[in-house]
Amino acid sequence: MSHDVVADALNKIMNSKRSGKALLEIKSFSSLLISVLAIAKLKGYIKDYRIEDSILKIEIANLHNCNAIKPRFTISVSDIEKYERRYLPAKEFGILIISTSKGLITNQTAKAKNLGGSLIAYMY
Repeated sequence: MSHDVVADALNKIMNSKRSGKALLEIKSFSSLLISVLAIAKLKGYIKDYRIEDSILKIEIANLHNCNAIKPRFTISVSDIEKYERRYLPAKEFGILIISTSKGLITNQTAKAKNLGGSLIAYMY
């Protein structure tokens, strides 16, 4: 049975946020999750993340909602706006994280570089 580390971690982040905690620890993580957190930190949704003693520690910043997208739809550039309307609350508000042949990128970057890929998560 497979285990979705990204979905579990994003659920833990939202549970911590709802309970008022700004810091959480995750014991199982992957390089995909680290890449998602790097984008979240770049966009200001996560203050910081670090690995200490094989435990991932995350500090939440200005995050309202985040979740993994299941099933992981494969999309083309022309489909990005459709999924922005589905998952994001307003135009130009929040990000979709897309796995492409060039690595993980946001929906804005995917449109600018004319790349499609697989939807991983959204956050705003």
